[in-house]
Amino acid sequence: MLHRAGHIELPPKRCNPVNPLVQRKSPTIIKIDQTPICSALSDIRPLEIRQVRGTSSEKLCNSLIDQHHYLGYCHPVGEHLKYLVLSNDRPIACLTWSSAPRHIKSRDTFIGWSADTRKKNLHLIAYNSRFLILNWVQVPNLATHILGKMFKILPADWQRIYNHAIYFLETFVDTERFSGTCYKAANWHFLGLTTGRGKNDRTMKPNRSIKAVLGYPLCKNFRKRLHNG
Repeated sequence: MLHRAGHIELPPKRCNPVNPLVQRKSPTIIKIDQTPICSALSDIRPLEIRQVRGTSSEKLCNSLIDQHHYLGYCHPVGEHLKYLVLSNDRPIACLTWSSAPRHIKSRDTFIGWSADTRKKNLHLIAYNSRFLILNWVQVPNLATHILGKMFKILPADWQRIYNHAIYFLETFVDTERFSGTCYKAANWHFLGLTTGRGKNDRTMKPNRSIKAVLGYPLCKNFRKRLHNG
């Protein structure tokens, strides 16, 4: 700032260091058995839902999402956890959860908190940024079953790893691709629709697909918890 204002003169810049947070490498491709799994849910249970962030299995989770999720892999923001779902030691699904977006009008209206309260307590919400059932897995009701299991597993892991509770879950569903059936069957609430403009938009015109905003309270007094922290 002093240089730009003309108060001092700095020597010429000798290099432009690469910012690893901007230029991240894509996950390494890891091949796994893609033999089709077409059966009833009862035939592949019990499932193992394994938290893999910071473990040797994290790269596999990243690779599968990058290869097989329509959005690819994107490094989660802030606090985040990653899960592999396995049946008989075979990966069948992946989920990532991260810090919630700063401002979602329909969510904030549903909770009923002020901007100051939201800023203070936003960390008490977890955002389901990716949910992938691998393409060769065709098991009716599998996605809803996994979501039901996550309601108990995720809060306990979040408390253990980040030393604070979470009281509400949220996600976006692209309305041009999906109807969100598995979330609805797992009793998630429809909160509203996004504007389709993105957080940095200045045109006030939609420039991306409209998303349905879905939420799931993890306790009966979630509003009180989210207001009081």
